[in-house]
Amino acid sequence: MQTQLATRFKNSAEAKEAERIIGACVHCGFCNATCPTYQLLGDELDGPRGRIYLIKQVLEGQPATERTQQHLDRCLTCRNCETTCPSGVEYGHLIDVGRTLVEREVARRPTDRTLRAALREGLTGSWFAPTLKLGRRSAAGCRSRSATPCRSRSRPAHGRCAGSAGACC
Repeated sequence: MQTQLATRFKNSAEAKEAERIIGACVHCGFCNATCPTYQLLGDELDGPRGRIYLIKQVLEGQPATERTQQHLDRCLTCRNCETTCPSGVEYGHLIDVGRTLVEREVARRPTDRTLRAALREGLTGSWFAPTLKLGRRSAAGCRSRSATPCRSRSRPAHGRCAGSAGACC
């Protein structure tokens, strides 16, 4: 596929690299068959082929939006798409370059930066759990991981069950 770089990207090495990778893509769609986010969401823009189009549009001068960034951020970077690509598109490298280009144009909220940094560093812990909504929750609303979940409809103050009786203390 042909890409005409916008003037602001003419001297950028990473934009030229992205242009080279996009040029190898023949848009067959085989990549979508192995993409977990495309399979789950069913949106063309949440599959590799759609994301390639989004990156191409940014390289050609269309402004990057939060929606563009959202679709690029949904990529798990699992590289399953590379295994089925008959053209050998280096999608993992392309998505990294695309994210970098888009991130320069779209201002992130401070919470987004914190979350992304924490995920990149593999941080977990009680201070971070509420942000990610970690932990299983039974239908009753208790966060217990015990064999017998709490049957109380009100959430216990301490977040644990009182064991086999199934009632919060």
